[in-house]
Amino acid sequence: MKHLLIHDHLNRPLRDLRISVTDRCNFRCTYCMPAEIFDQDYVFMPKEHLLTFEEIERLARIFVQLGVKKIRLTGGEPLLRKDLTVLVQNLMRIDGIDDIGLTTNGVYLVKHAADLKKVGLKRVNVSLDAIDDELFKKINGRGVSTKAVLKGIEAARNAGLEVKVNMVVKKGMNDHEIIPMVSYFKEQGITLRFIEFMDVGSTNGWNFEQVVSKKEIFDRIQAVYPLEALEPTYFGEVAKRYRYVGTKTEVGFITSVSESFCSSCTRARISAEGKLYTCLFAAKGFDLREVVRSEISDEEIANAVTEVWNNRKNRYSDERTEETVKNRKRIEMSYIGG
Repeated sequence: MKHLLIHDHLNRPLRDLRISVTDRCNFRCTYCMPAEIFDQDYVFMPKEHLLTFEEIERLARIFVQLGVKKIRLTGGEPLLRKDLTVLVQNLMRIDGIDDIGLTTNGVYLVKHAADLKKVGLKRVNVSLDAIDDELFKKINGRGVSTKAVLKGIEAARNAGLEVKVNMVVKKGMNDHEIIPMVSYFKEQGITLRFIEFMDVGSTNGWNFEQVVSKKEIFDRIQAVYPLEALEPTYFGEVAKRYRYVGTKTEVGFITSVSESFCSSCTRARISAEGKLYTCLFAAKGFDLREVVRSEISDEEIANAVTEVWNNRKNRYSDERTEETVKNRKRIEMSYIGG
C-alpha cells in the first residue's frame, strides 16, 4: 500500500496517533477518574475487549500509511498493561514512525524505564499536579507520595529518556502550586507543561470558573522567572512553548479552553476498546476493533479510516459554551487517553 497523506473536512492532515492501551489506572485523580465514581465496584473492561498488541501494531501500520508520524501510548495508566515493552519494540519496527512517546503517572518508571529505552522509546510525559506531598496525595486519590513520581522521573532520565512533566491546573485545587512546581523543575532542567482544566468526559464536574487560564499562569511565572517565546517546531504542535530567559529549560502551555488550537489539530485517538475518535471531546467513535477482527484487508481498513478522517469536522474547543458543556455527552479520559 502506498503512503498517502489524508486531510479532513477542514484540510487538517492526520499526523499523530494516540493509542490507549488500558482503561485501568492506579490513581483516582479528581479531574479524570474521581474515586466516588471509579470505586472498588467499578467494572473495567475485560481483557478480551482490549485490542491485542498484534491488532494495535496492524492498525499502527495502516495509520502510518495514511500519514501518521508520531505515536503516543496512553491509558488509563499504560504501564499497567503487561509486557508493554513488547508493543513498543514492535511499533518501533514500523517504517515511517518518527517518534514514540508515553504518557504516564510515573510510578512504574522505576521498574520499566530502562527496558522501555532499550526497545526504542524516546520520551515520556509524566503527570504531576503538585510538588507538595500532602496535596498531591489528595489529588491522586490514592495517597501516593510525590516521591514515587519523582523517583520515576529520575529513573527515566537515568535511562536516557527525555522527560516532560504535565500539570493540570484547577482553581482552588492546586493553582497555588504553580510557582513551587516551576521552581523545582526549572532547577532540574525539566520542561514543565501547564494544562488548562478541561471538560473531558462527564464525571469531573467541570465548569468555566475552575479554569486557570494560560494568561494567568504565564503572568504569575513571568513575575518571578522572565520567559521568552519560542517558535513552534512543527504544524499541529499543541503546547505554546517558552524558555526561561538565560536558560535552555522550557515551559509550555496547553490551552484547550482559553486559546483553542482546533484549526491545527492533527490527532486521532484509538481508545482502549479499539474505537477511533477524531477529537478528545468526542461522544462517538468508529469501531476499529470490530473491523480489525473481521476478514477484511488492510486496504479496506485504510479506506474506512480515510473516510472517517475525510469527514472530520471537529472543532469542539472553538464551539464550547456553557450549553455544550452541560448537554453534550463526551467519552471519559480514562478510555480515550490524554
